[in-house]
Order: sequence, then structure tokens, then C-alpha cells
Amino acid sequence: MALLNPSDNLFNRRGFLKKSSLATLTTLLGTDIVFANQLPKHYLPLAFDIDPMATKDKGLVVLSDKPWNVETPPHLLDDAITPADKYFIRNNGLAPEKVDAANWTLTIKGESVKQVKTYKLEDLKKQFKHYTYQLVLECAGNGRAGYYPKTSGNQWTLGGVGCAEWTGVRLKDILNDAGLKDDAVYIGYYGKDLHISLDPKKEAISRGVPMRKALEDETLVAWAMNGQDIPLVNGAPLRLVVGGWPASTSGKWLHTIAVRNKVHDGTKMTGKSYKVPINPVEPGVDPPEDQFKIIESMPIKSLITYPQTGAMLTKGQPLSLRGHAWAGDRSVREMHLSADFGATWQKADLKPPKNRLAWQHWTAEVKLPQPGYYEIWARATDSEGVTQPMVMPQWNPEGYLNNACHRIAVKVG
Repeated sequence: MALLNPSDNLFNRRGFLKKSSLATLTTLLGTDIVFANQLPKHYLPLAFDIDPMATKDKGLVVLSDKPWNVETPPHLLDDAITPADKYFIRNNGLAPEKVDAANWTLTIKGESVKQVKTYKLEDLKKQFKHYTYQLVLECAGNGRAGYYPKTSGNQWTLGGVGCAEWTGVRLKDILNDAGLKDDAVYIGYYGKDLHISLDPKKEAISRGVPMRKALEDETLVAWAMNGQDIPLVNGAPLRLVVGGWPASTSGKWLHTIAVRNKVHDGTKMTGKSYKVPINPVEPGVDPPEDQFKIIESMPIKSLITYPQTGAMLTKGQPLSLRGHAWAGDRSVREMHLSADFGATWQKADLKPPKNRLAWQHWTAEVKLPQPGYYEIWARATDSEGVTQPMVMPQWNPEGYLNNACHRIAVKVG
């Protein structure tokens, strides 16, 4: 017997589990659900929730489990390509418990598409050329914990980022097949994730990007991650992958793309979600909604992935370091390190990206002059000459885009 899927019609009109659903749950559990008559509306017992940590490295840090938000400590991001078991999770709703890849479809519709078209997953694989790119996805709130005064939301530190290798078809090839009208300005995605209330009339998230981004070569409708089927918790069997922009634009469990003649107005596109003030504000000040703009390209940023903070060295031992740097739609031009709190900076060896929108790897060797405590600061500069701020950047009320220098502590003894 297959596990129940919360996207199935498990509830009656009043929102309570149907008798047939309860009977199936009882059979699956092999025992009665005590006090089943007391279950709240739209509530599915915990025994049938997905545990994404079952397939993840045990060193990942859970920020929340309703919905799941899980980050990766910097030292676990040392791989050139982020493995699936070390890849962060950022969900706005609940993942579907199971998916039927054989019958999965993607529909292209909207005011600005010439014809509504629906493709099976196999159709996409057979009809269009396949592409593989390494692409950085980063939560817009990555680094939120570093803002003062504190803002609401998941308190991400540094690990809401990853650079996996994604395989699929270019979104622009699918859109060209359906045909775009001249007034097309935006796309919006729809996935099969469920609102945390389990109310089928509510969306968990439905965001999008302008056509210029949707039509880039690297914007993919992907079915594979690092050469394998995408794991369920990372969006299987089909997801949108939009490198360089907030990861919230890369919709998971993708089933529909709407081509819009206006800025997409789905859930998490309105209000202040994924937006920052147009003009700088004093910390603690929250301007009116009309003074915010949608976040697009992510800012320049870098990580030290080796060694782990707290490393101990012997006197005279040079410190070998490595990490990654990325810059949204731009590339990284230079990488520097400091061991004296930013008084002087040493240039690192920076490699070019594997492809556009991939992160870049860097290495360095630093000599520390005497025994004692040191902090190593990492600072990247992008292709337009913009450099990471040493400490907290411009504060914003939603806690987005913190790209301050990453620092580790080491001791020479």
C-alpha cells in the first residue's frame, strides 16, 4: 500500500480527516490512532510527515521544521560541487510526500503565451536539448542572523547557499515552443508544495522573474542534480533553477509556468516579501510597502570552507585556506584575506567559474607571526568593482542580503 499524499483529497468539507483516510492511516500504522476524533482541521498526523534529514548530512542545522528550513555549516560546503546530502533546504510550505514522475506534467499558460501547452516529463527530455550547469542558489535571507537590530524570519547564519550541478532543458526553449506574445514581461511558477495549513485554496509560494532572466541560457527546468534524480526535498521530479537570484525564484515541484503581461503577483511576490527598501533606512525603521523593490541579482559574497573555525596551529605552521566566492549575475574579480582585522589584505588565488553563475574556488596560504588568537577575514570583489562590506551591510527590515565578510577564528600555540 502506498503512503498517503497530503495533496490527495484526504479531508471532508469541514476540513477533518475522512473516515476512509483514517482507516488507511490505521492500516499503515498497524494500530489505532488514539483520540483520532480530536484531530484538528486539516491536520495530518506526524507519522506521515517527510523527514528530509533522513537523507542529509547529520551536521546540517535545522532552523525550523514547519516548514523545513535547514542550513549547512561552512566547513561542510568545502566540496567544489555541493552534494545533495549537504544542500540546504528552504521551504515555504510542505513538500508533497510522494511524486509520480511518470505522469508528471508541466503546463505553460498565461496572458502572454500564444498557446497553452502541457508536457510530460518524458516529453521534455525527448523534445528539447539537454543542458548541464553548475549554478549558485542562495536564500535571500542567508546571513539574517548577523543583522542588528534583529529582524523576523529564519535566523540563517551562512549556510543557506549551495552550488550543485543541474541538468534539464532551457526554459527559453520551452517558452519559444509555446510562443511568446509581444507583451510578455514576467513569468511566474506554481509548484505542488502545500500551504502549511493544508488548505488547498492557499499557495505556499508562487514567485517569478522578468523575461530577461527567464530567457537566459542558464535558466533551467531541471530534473537532475549532480547527475542523479533531484531528491524529493530539493524539488523532485521537476524544478525551476534560476542561478544568481534569490533561491525563492527557483520553484520546486514545478507543474505550471505562467507567462505574464505584468509583474507576477503570486504568493510571496506582493507585500514586502523578498524586497528591500529603495533608499537606505536607519536600522529599526520599516518604510511603507511602496518604498520597497524586488530583489534581483544577489550581492558579492564568499565563504571560508577550510579550515573550520576553531582550528589549532603549531608555531611556525602556515595556515592553508580555501573556499568559494560568487556574485549573483556578475563574476568574482578578486579575493583577499586578512589576519589583522582588515588593516592589511593578502590576495588569494582565484579560479574562474566552471560556467556563468557558478561559484569560484579560491585558495591561499597565510603566515601568522606569533602565538595567539587570530581571526581570518575573507573579502571578495565582483567584476564591477563592488567589494563585500567588512561588517554588517545596509540594514533592512526583512533581514535580506547580508554579505558581510566571513570570519573564522584560529589559534597558534
